[in-house]
Order: sequence, then C-alpha cells, then structure tokens
Amino acid sequence: MRIAGSCHCGTIRFTLDWLPEPTVIPARACTCSFCTKHGGVWTSCPTGSLRVEIADPARARRYAFGTKTADFHVCTVCGVVPVVTSRIDGRDYAVVSVNAIDGVDPALLQRAPVSFDGEGEGDRLARRQRNWIADVRFETAA
Repeated sequence: MRIAGSCHCGTIRFTLDWLPEPTVIPARACTCSFCTKHGGVWTSCPTGSLRVEIADPARARRYAFGTKTADFHVCTVCGVVPVVTSRIDGRDYAVVSVNAIDGVDPALLQRAPVSFDGEGEGDRLARRQRNWIADVRFETAA
C-alpha cells in the first residue's frame, strides 16, 4: 500500500510504501510532553520504504529534545511535524505522523497510547532499529 502525507502547507511531503499490505496500521500516541502538546501519533512499517520530499529546505527545521536521539522535522510555515527520524549507526530510521496521512481509511488505524518513560538510550535505539522504517530517502523538490 502506498501512503502519502504532508504537513498542512505541503512543504514537507512523504510517501510510505507499506509492505506487505496492512490489515491494520498501528497508531502510537506517544505520551511524552512534546508529543502530547502537539498531538503526535506515529506509525511505521519496518519492511517498508519512505521517501521524504522537502519543497524548500529553508522552511524545514529539526527539533530534538531529551536524549537528542530523534529529530522532529517541523515545517516553519504551518508548524506541522509529519516525520521523525533517528540516525543510528550511520543510517536514518523514521516514523510518520498518522495525523499527516492523506486518504487512508480511518478504520485501518489502530490507535493506542504508548509510553517510553524509563527506557534507556540503548534500548530506545534498538527498539527504533527493530520497529521504525529503515529505508529512508530525503529529496529536495526540483
């Protein structure tokens, strides 16, 4: 299944090729203070691939907090965070915002709160390597 999404104004767009075809899409509502404040609900397909296109790099910023092991890609025009990445052993891993997805049947989304409180940095990075999208490409729009 090909899933498209973007920030509100379209500066940051993504295409997620979800393989194999999902019967359900996990939608993890992180309970950290940052995700809670902006309504962050994330999904990923470890066997899929993600292409992120940034129309104007000057309009996209990265925000990291806490352990600084994840970058939230924030559109400076509309304020939406459609993608989060984590660089591990020279490779980008990513999750996408369920709230930034376009045209997916809401019945496919299985929303559930998750908490990573107390998780050590090593465990956190290992979890991301197992569960996040490992095939990630960034492109700048022509």
